[in-house]
Amino acid sequence: MLKVHEIDVFYGDVQVIRGVSIEVSEGEIVSLVGGNGAGKSTVLKTIAGFLRPRTGEVEFLQTRIDQLPTHQIVDMGMVLIPEGRKIFPKMTVLENLELGAYLPRFRGSSHQNLQRVFEMFPILHDRKNQDAGTLSGGEQQMLAIGRCLMSQPKLLLLDEPSLGLAPLLVEEIFRVLGNIRESETTVLLVEQNVHHSLALCDHAFLLENGSIALQGTGQELLQSTYMKEAYLGIS
Repeated sequence: MLKVHEIDVFYGDVQVIRGVSIEVSEGEIVSLVGGNGAGKSTVLKTIAGFLRPRTGEVEFLQTRIDQLPTHQIVDMGMVLIPEGRKIFPKMTVLENLELGAYLPRFRGSSHQNLQRVFEMFPILHDRKNQDAGTLSGGEQQMLAIGRCLMSQPKLLLLDEPSLGLAPLLVEEIFRVLGNIRESETTVLLVEQNVHHSLALCDHAFLLENGSIALQGTGQELLQSTYMKEAYLGIS
């Protein structure tokens, strides 16, 4: 579904991504893990079209997209949930969700998709007329995910969904991600919570200093001595 081939990405004259290659197959959850400043969010922004690679290519559904504007990439079926959620706080929960179905081809199925979101997140149904800015952090993350599901994405790019959440809410978010995979939506996940991310995913890539340092199945990385010592606090 997605092929990222040898991309180099710069901020001005500073290179932050060096020769990164990633593949995501349909129906998978693929995790991109690493420490702060490793370049994980930059990779997602490049895939989604917010940044342009200086070299390398990005293909989605066998079409090269690294020179396309973001709105065309969204129309192809790729959606990014950015770090920090980026909901509209002064609009209601329902209004935020309805914005997720703004593309004309999704409006006919918006009611069906809305019911699906409410089944996945009953709290959003209970608070649909409440201003989104009054929700808790975990509820806002559920709203951000629900808004993206309104557009029936083929590929969901998810940036740090557990950031700043209490442990119980982190468990809930990862449970939801498992449900999303069961609904045949493919997921590329950036997450600092390495253990949860690797336990959930089919395949994983470790990004260090802008380069891929390790890759394999989630279980292979969980069992890696290097991962245990450097990221999981196990010696």
